[in-house]
Amino acid sequence: MLSLKHFFTVFFVVVFGSIAHSQLGFSHEIGVIVGPVEFRSDFGSRFDEATNLGNSGIGIGIVHYINFAYRADCNCYSTDTYFNDHFKLRNEISWNYTVLDHHGEWVKPFRTSPDANKLRAHHGVAENFDIGTQIEYFPRSIRSFQAFSYLLAPYVSLGIHYTSSSPQASTTYGDGNVFDGRNIYQFWYEKDTFLPPLQPGETRQYPINTNSFSDWSMVTSVGVRYKIGVLSDLLLDLRWQLYFNDWVDGFNHKLSYNKFNDWLIWLNFGYIYYLD
Repeated sequence: MLSLKHFFTVFFVVVFGSIAHSQLGFSHEIGVIVGPVEFRSDFGSRFDEATNLGNSGIGIGIVHYINFAYRADCNCYSTDTYFNDHFKLRNEISWNYTVLDHHGEWVKPFRTSPDANKLRAHHGVAENFDIGTQIEYFPRSIRSFQAFSYLLAPYVSLGIHYTSSSPQASTTYGDGNVFDGRNIYQFWYEKDTFLPPLQPGETRQYPINTNSFSDWSMVTSVGVRYKIGVLSDLLLDLRWQLYFNDWVDGFNHKLSYNKFNDWLIWLNFGYIYYLD
């Protein structure tokens, strides 16, 4: 488990280490991003939009780019190759936080059964720190964009992140107190019908786990830059991030209609500054 301190340490070692060696020929950009996150997890039904829209949070991040089109050592353009003029490397450290509740069909007001009440009382938090790298592809010339030949530069990206997750869980079912994950299990699973009954000799994995852990995730996005100055751009980016784990929300009930790994959609806005 990596701490926040370790995440920032690794990030700044990578960023400022590469800047310190900019004489190798690459220029650098740095920026900040922020925006709403829609977290898709085991809370509610997977394709229920009330759940998907209701479980929304916030994400913020610091980004660093290696720009192959421009050389920092001579303040000139690099060799005119297709790769240099259409690709950038993006390093990132980010944090997202989403409060999770059950929404949609199974907690509608007309449902007044104990099972529905248990769902309403079950709450969670998905909190994740990310550090990773993406390769960005710009269909239009990066050189021309920097020279103000046009103001909009669309791109797509693909990368991998290392994610440190710290899920939380609680319930207010019963006597009104907040319980830990074990009590959620007792109140929800031991006497209800959400999971099929155990057969003789069968065991079931504990469905709630709020232990912190780290794992990998895949990131892909589509976005656009808007040039507002010689050394600055605005950024709009729509990200899809798939975690290689189904415990990011601290909850994994393994029902057939919601068996996929956790994932999120993040619409972020950013400001990018050219260092060289």
